[in-house]
Amino acid sequence: MVESATPAPAPVPAPAEPGAVRRLLGRVRGPVRRLLRRIGPTTVRGRATAGAVVVVAAALALASFALLGLLKANLLRNAERDAERQAVTIARLAAAGGLDRMRAPLAGADFVQVVGARGRVLRATPNLAGVPALGPGGPSGPGTAFHTWRVRPLGGEHRLRVVQVTTDTPQGLVTVYVGTSLRDVDAADDTTTAALAAGGPLLLATVALVTWRVTGRALRPVEAIRAEVAEITDRDLHRRVPVPPTRDEVARLAETMNATLDRLESSGHRQRRFIADASHELRSPLTVLRTQLEVALAVRDPELWPELIGGALEDTERLQHLASDLLLLARIDAAQPVAADRLDLGDLVRSAVEARLGDRVPVRTELEAGVEVEGSGLWLTRVVTNLLDNAQRFADRRVEVVLRSTTAGGARTAVLEVLDDGPGIPPADRERVFERFTRLDDARSRDHGGAGLGLAIARDLTTHHGGTLTAEPAARGARLRAVLPAAAVS
Repeated sequence: MVESATPAPAPVPAPAEPGAVRRLLGRVRGPVRRLLRRIGPTTVRGRATAGAVVVVAAALALASFALLGLLKANLLRNAERDAERQAVTIARLAAAGGLDRMRAPLAGADFVQVVGARGRVLRATPNLAGVPALGPGGPSGPGTAFHTWRVRPLGGEHRLRVVQVTTDTPQGLVTVYVGTSLRDVDAADDTTTAALAAGGPLLLATVALVTWRVTGRALRPVEAIRAEVAEITDRDLHRRVPVPPTRDEVARLAETMNATLDRLESSGHRQRRFIADASHELRSPLTVLRTQLEVALAVRDPELWPELIGGALEDTERLQHLASDLLLLARIDAAQPVAADRLDLGDLVRSAVEARLGDRVPVRTELEAGVEVEGSGLWLTRVVTNLLDNAQRFADRRVEVVLRSTTAGGARTAVLEVLDDGPGIPPADRERVFERFTRLDDARSRDHGGAGLGLAIARDLTTHHGGTLTAEPAARGARLRAVLPAAAVS
């Protein structure tokens, strides 16, 4: 009735083929994922609660196994230490030939059995009377050895731990077996297991409740933000989402959402104003063109037809330019990518100036060589053309174009300035002149002032190339400065 602590090795199954294992996992993975999606929680609150419960359950299970293992190992170590102490004492008596002086088991031991070299029981406690030798046939060699077995209870309810000590005596090899009860180990194991079984679910329920409440409280502002955004339409862009008083991620989300709504509202206002201004700008030349055509149709004098038709052609050309500007603004607003062509900005400005015929005021240029930028040659030429058109419109006797390169903070930039000696731009209007359909003098004629889109287009194109266009102070006249990032030196 001896149960060895080291069982015989079980047959090892042959390893499965890696390809077969992968195919099996591939077939199982899809159904498992679908099942988890079907039975799992669908809300953030539910997923957070389930995740917290799973993590705590896993940690609790590991801690419980570790606690039970450590407790059991510690109690077993104490029991074996007591049994080992008595076994060593009796072995010394046997080595000295004093087995007659062997006493009954002390505290911590339940039985003692001394076995001779041929498996004959030399001494035993009364509770082992008539029980054959516990060992597998007697000592195997001289010296001292320690073995531990787990044997079935001998007339008791608890398991026993047996310590074996083999020693050399004048009568030959003698083995001493001392058994100690594991009742304390079993009792502690049962009590701890019951406590963990009762406390584990209670702890998990507490974790689930706390996580559910805390997550719900944390997500309440998010739900308020969602409900407010769901009610905002294109006619309610003035509304804003509530910002919680906390300075956490939800508060920053609300502030970001309100900033986005600010941009949407501003964009909506600009779009409506742009549509209204464009409609007004288109309606006026269309009205004049229709009037001229009606007069030409009504007048039967052929001598007046060239004048009427010439005026109609001028209005048609104005409409064509306005439609082209509106189409370009639409392309810019659509954030179309800029062509990454390497351009010599000095050559581009020189070509744009030389291509202008019939300018009222001659243009003087001062262009630094080797200033290169990356972008669209067509769009940058349009920037230069619009700036020159603005300068020609208001200049008295002088228009200058200056190009130079500067370096600030390790970054090299190209600076293009267009100056004129006209009436200049008042400081209060140096930003307003870049708004669409803006005319500083509303009483001036459209033939002189245009539609008010030139500088707006020039700024949008410059910004699209990563630069800036501003109106700077000047001793006389206007000074428009465009700053573009220069191309890297190859």
